Amino acid sequence: MIMVCGVDEAGRGPLAGSVFAAAVILDPSRPILGLKDSKKLSPKQLSSVYLDIMKCALEVSFATATPQEIDQINILQASLLAMKRAIYQLSNIPDRILIDGQHCPDIQSMEIKAVVKGDAKHQEISAASIIAKVERDKYMLELDHQFPEYNFKQHKGYPTKEHIRLIRQFGVSPVHRKTFRPVSELLI
Repeated sequence: MIMVCGVDEAGRGPLAGSVFAAAVILDPSRPILGLKDSKKLSPKQLSSVYLDIMKCALEVSFATATPQEIDQINILQASLLAMKRAIYQLSNIPDRILIDGQHCPDIQSMEIKAVVKGDAKHQEISAASIIAKVERDKYMLELDHQFPEYNFKQHKGYPTKEHIRLIRQFGVSPVHRKTFRPVSELLI
């Protein structure tokens, strides 16, 4: 059996919080219904499919790159770093790795391929998309408890009008990405 690992990230666009990446190896003998791009699933569907993935996949891992790492190396490189960390956490070495998007992390020892809109084309990438999204959303709820004034539970760190208003009102927190506009403009 060829072991295929799907990899995707969540949280490239927000103004706050870590970027998350997940790596998933599905079990062909245990199909999972409802696998598609995480952005096309309702919160209830996301939760249900997430549990099925955790129960049925051969292996699931996720990793992050912090806001500080994002500010140091930029969001693309931080996303690739999180992907690399997620892949290296796998106990099984996959035969092939499929990455959602145009860029691959630098991993010389494995067959790795970028697939544009891969979360719509490969179930492994769809599964990784769902894991990364759900894990990041849970993390943003934790940040909401630490920094309730920013209402992270509502906007998940994305640049909504309300989030920008709250940053202006309360200032930049330690979990904001300081190189992202409009956060960077508020630091001047």
